[in-house]
Amino acid sequence: SVMSLPLQVCAQLCRRPCYCPWVPPHCPRGSPLVLDGCGCCKICARRLGEPCDFLHVCDQSQGLVCDYSTAPAGTGGTCNFEDDEEGCEVNGRVYRDGEVFQPSCKLQCRCLDGGFTCIPLCQEDVRLPTPDCPYPRRVEIPGKCCPEWICEAQDQHLLRDARAVLPYPCQEWGTEWSTCSATCGVGFATRVSNQNRYCRLETQRRLCIVRPCPALPAPFP
Repeated sequence: SVMSLPLQVCAQLCRRPCYCPWVPPHCPRGSPLVLDGCGCCKICARRLGEPCDFLHVCDQSQGLVCDYSTAPAGTGGTCNFEDDEEGCEVNGRVYRDGEVFQPSCKLQCRCLDGGFTCIPLCQEDVRLPTPDCPYPRRVEIPGKCCPEWICEAQDQHLLRDARAVLPYPCQEWGTEWSTCSATCGVGFATRVSNQNRYCRLETQRRLCIVRPCPALPAPFP
């Protein structure tokens, strides 16, 4: 129950005329400017769980009253719901027990027993590097709430410097070497293989020789 102060105490607290600061106080987020208990000066309304008394009133727009039930006689009370229903305060706003709310597009919360629990609305998946996307990165997309994965392009020289060892196993694959391009003398053979430092398919070449070419006949004088 809300206790009222004796009339003589109220008369001592409420003096006339009012003497108020020229500049009104700067209130924290979620605390509106209201008249004090004497109806004289503007003060910041007390929020849920904050101390209160006759002069420092609670935020009635949130359904709060000054609760003296647990306070020693002659001292101030605590801002609480009028019906003693437990609630919670998030970002300056008071939610009733059992109320579901979203403080942001990424979270959904529920007020419960004076506290609150939240679950994420964005997927917290993990994307590992792959051959077609060696540099995955999660970025914020304008106009979208949840971040998305993108494949960031890197220069080849940066790739060579940064990727000494691949973070994923490489399954080797390759074709047989082709026949030599020359029937005699030095030629080259080719194949397609991923047996390289970065496990990427590439065309590989090597020198080959089937047999020496016959010597040319000596020229006439």
